[in-house]
Amino acid sequence: MNDSGSDLQRHATDTFQVIRNRFGLIVLSFILVFAAAAILTYIMPRKYRGRVEMVIERQPNAIRVFDRNSDSTGGFWPEYIKTQIETISKPETLYPVVDSLKLQKAWELPSRQVALGRLRSNLDVQGSLRSDFVTIEYYDQDPKIAADIANAVAESYKTQHIKVASEQKRQSLDIIGEQIADQEAKRRSAQERELEAKKKAGIVGDWIVGGGSTLQAGAEIRGDKEQTFMSREQRVLQADSEVRQLESEQELINKLSPDELIARASALKLDNPGFITNVAKYQDFVGQRVGLMGNGLGKKHPLVLGLDSQIETTRGFILDAAREHVAGLEGRLAAAKSTLESLRSGSEEAKAEVMNMSALYKEYKSAKDEVALIEATLIQMRQKFFDEDAGLKLIKFPATIHATAEPESRPAKPNIPLNLALGGVLGLMFGVGLAFFLEYMDTSVKSLDDVEKFLGVPVLAVVPKGVGILHRSSGFNPDSEAYRILRTNIEFHRKSADSNCLTVVSGGAGEGKSTTMANLAYVCAQGGYNVLLIDADLRRPSMHRHFDVSHTHGLSNYLTQNIRLEDVVVRTPVENLYFMPSGLLPADSAGILNSQRMVDLITDVKSRFDLVLIDSPPILGVSDASVLANEADMTMIVVQHRKLPRHMLLRVKQTVENVGGKVIGVVLNNVDLASDAQYSYYTSYYTYYSPNNPVSGDAKPSRRKKRKQATVADVGAPMQQPAQHGGDVF
Repeated sequence: MNDSGSDLQRHATDTFQVIRNRFGLIVLSFILVFAAAAILTYIMPRKYRGRVEMVIERQPNAIRVFDRNSDSTGGFWPEYIKTQIETISKPETLYPVVDSLKLQKAWELPSRQVALGRLRSNLDVQGSLRSDFVTIEYYDQDPKIAADIANAVAESYKTQHIKVASEQKRQSLDIIGEQIADQEAKRRSAQERELEAKKKAGIVGDWIVGGGSTLQAGAEIRGDKEQTFMSREQRVLQADSEVRQLESEQELINKLSPDELIARASALKLDNPGFITNVAKYQDFVGQRVGLMGNGLGKKHPLVLGLDSQIETTRGFILDAAREHVAGLEGRLAAAKSTLESLRSGSEEAKAEVMNMSALYKEYKSAKDEVALIEATLIQMRQKFFDEDAGLKLIKFPATIHATAEPESRPAKPNIPLNLALGGVLGLMFGVGLAFFLEYMDTSVKSLDDVEKFLGVPVLAVVPKGVGILHRSSGFNPDSEAYRILRTNIEFHRKSADSNCLTVVSGGAGEGKSTTMANLAYVCAQGGYNVLLIDADLRRPSMHRHFDVSHTHGLSNYLTQNIRLEDVVVRTPVENLYFMPSGLLPADSAGILNSQRMVDLITDVKSRFDLVLIDSPPILGVSDASVLANEADMTMIVVQHRKLPRHMLLRVKQTVENVGGKVIGVVLNNVDLASDAQYSYYTSYYTYYSPNNPVSGDAKPSRRKKRKQATVADVGAPMQQPAQHGGDVF
């Protein structure tokens, strides 16, 4: 939540900053667009309005041919209102206005079409899809003409609507009449089908509709046939059951062995009396034999043998009786099957006859229902035809005119307040949009983040806009605090006391490089450093102007002639600050700078001074700055705020690094602290620490401040005592 709040605040600040930076452009755009709107409004012709107000009544669909599934309540109302608005603007409505008011002649136009175009261009028909209210407005330079044309359009719309509605009613009647004739033809055809189906079904008397879809006739034919069919079906079932029983009994007897047959004789229920008697004798003989054997008689005993003979004889009688019974079953089974087949054949015929009669009844019922439906439809269609015919005589204008147009005393167009308001809004929007577009297209360095993001080096100081030469100002200058911050940051980037040679570069001319070096030298000298400022810009030197000295004798003379160092070093009015002018401009400045003499010079002055500052020409223009960046211990880049493109700034850094130089940071110069809110804290910081704004009313510096100054003076190499020209330093 905090991150989102911070992002929102940052975006709001960025937006406000763009507006502040481009405020002049926004104001100019606003004034130009607003002025253009005011001029256009002034030169536009004054037009008066003729206004007719009406309420559209809710109407059903104009053409309603008969449809049992249609909605008779009317069409969708918003679409109906839209249609009426379009109808008012159609040529069919407006041409009668052109002719009745003779607009072609009055406007001196070549044709009716041109007059129609002019009429439509000044006509405005408005309506609300949520209400019934519709207005007709016409604009003209003559108020009477505007009112007359608006009233004429409303009257033409009324006439046209009645004409169209009447034609639509007649079309509707014709269509419904055709549908009635078609339905009558269908009814005759359906009646013929009904009569034919009635004859086929044999219906001669009354009939009623029974349960479901079954038709039950009053005649006795169908009832008799159904009764006969049911009786035969029952007899078929009985015969089939008998056949199944006989087949089961026959199958059972055939499967039994003689012994099983005798054992189950009582369960078979054979109709032969001798069979039952012989079975009883057989069982008695078997019982006697078992008794004799149990008494110890053997199989060869005469009594046992006599019983065996009787048992065998009785067994033969039983099997003969079973065979006779089986033969009887076969005869009965054959007779039962024959009866079953006969009954089934008769039942199928009866069933087919009954089903055929039911189909005929259904066909008849369908034909009769169709006739009834057609009759009902014809009744509705005739009623519809009657209603439409009556409606043809009762057609009326579907709108109520609440107010006719009257000539107005004041013009309605142009709407001066509205036009000016729109001009102001458009001007403001255009100005803001243009500001943001230019800000987007501007790739220059705008913030500290731009420097650190593209270069990966820190910003050593932010120098306000309009800073002059500090040593020329009288009293305390709050802008000097920026250079004190720069001095401190440089000290922190020095790896050792021997790393005391600093050169400054820039991408192009006018970045404020020389001014930055002069003020930095002044602040360092104030801090107790012995400072040597060398003007190594042998192309277009300017440093000598800051100290009001001549540049005819200086660095170039020392590098090309055998003279002493003290002969080219000038002591400035600023205590501890020495200056070496550029000297006469040589033909090959890069050559003499890239010499052993220059290397020896830098080595010599580094040992004599606490800090050596070398001013150089723009690095992207000439090679001199690259040579100096290689020979110096540290390199500082000066970038003017909102001037140098970011990719050019990157090239500056790459150029320094390519020759072995070390970029310690960037000075963001010429920053408008008053307009750039992100730097506004610098202004308050400088003002807060101004001696003119003491904290406690005592104008004297505090002991803490004295200790701070002494500490700053002690930073770096041991300082030498300031000397006169050619004195202790040399």
